[in-house]
Amino acid sequence: MSTTPKPAASTEQPANLPPPVQVMNIVSGAFLSQAAYVAAKIGVADLLADGPRTAEYIAVATQTNEDAIYRVLRALSASGVFTETAPRTFANTPASETLRTDHPESTRYMTIWMGEPEHWKVYGGMIESVKTGQPAWDSVHGEPVFKTLFETNQPLGDIFNKAMTSFSNVTIPAIIEAYDFSQAGTVADIAGGYGHLLGAVLKANPGVKGVLFELPHVLEGAPEMMESYGVADRVEYVAGSFTESIPVKADVYFMKHIIHDWYDDKNEVILRNIRENMADDAKVLILDAILPAGNEPHFGKVLDLEMLVSPGGKERTAEEFATLLERSGLKMTRIIETKSPVGIVEAVKA
Repeated sequence: MSTTPKPAASTEQPANLPPPVQVMNIVSGAFLSQAAYVAAKIGVADLLADGPRTAEYIAVATQTNEDAIYRVLRALSASGVFTETAPRTFANTPASETLRTDHPESTRYMTIWMGEPEHWKVYGGMIESVKTGQPAWDSVHGEPVFKTLFETNQPLGDIFNKAMTSFSNVTIPAIIEAYDFSQAGTVADIAGGYGHLLGAVLKANPGVKGVLFELPHVLEGAPEMMESYGVADRVEYVAGSFTESIPVKADVYFMKHIIHDWYDDKNEVILRNIRENMADDAKVLILDAILPAGNEPHFGKVLDLEMLVSPGGKERTAEEFATLLERSGLKMTRIIETKSPVGIVEAVKA
């Protein structure tokens, strides 16, 4: 097991602060979250790519009020996102550099997704999720989150997809570094979207073939992704729904950010559908946050609240993964940490 430190949640507080100040820092995080959203939405980090700019310049370029944008950037600079290099003049910091659109590990669209009004207002319904155990998204929007994103509100869905792609740009290299796929003849990406992870795995392992299992309409966009990785000749596409059947043969099956979307009953169906067709020596990899016990900070403990209010799923501890796998006729063999918020749960047939 790797000893890579787990990413800390943004709510971690210096121990020497008075308790009321610690609480106020946490609850006022909502203000900074929206400030970061504004900066990302109007593209401030892109404007600062070539060096410092005045608040006046930024206001003109973004068609915003000069005093208002100054106050937003001043607050963010006090938290290390941007820096005020001279009175009313701002520059990028390593943190705000990631808000640039062209940054290889860009957080711009993730920041926009988190702050978009249609997403943001769901957190006003968290109290109902706590009372009922049901996702607030359904009551706020009158429909499940994935229906909103993929059917009802295409612009919001586009932002979500860009956010997930940018998050993958951070997690995928860490996954490939942490796990040896080279011994597999065939790997299968289950519900892998356009196959971002599959393409990266195949590119890093030239002797491996791949299968992408997805809904038919999603698969339409996959060949372009595979071409971009230069692995199109090693990929097979299989259309279907993972709650019905997964008619795929592979040495390693992996699912990134799938299991955390659902509660155990639905996940048991998905995992049993994989098990039905897997060989006795095949492996299943669940790629999700793995929560540490107790009070140890971890990004996944905050992300778990997103699972609570949006899809109605949850992040899990190693023990919870082991129990879910056992219910599904599988056995957890090891936990592998990565240099990202995502861990790897490896399992085989029980």
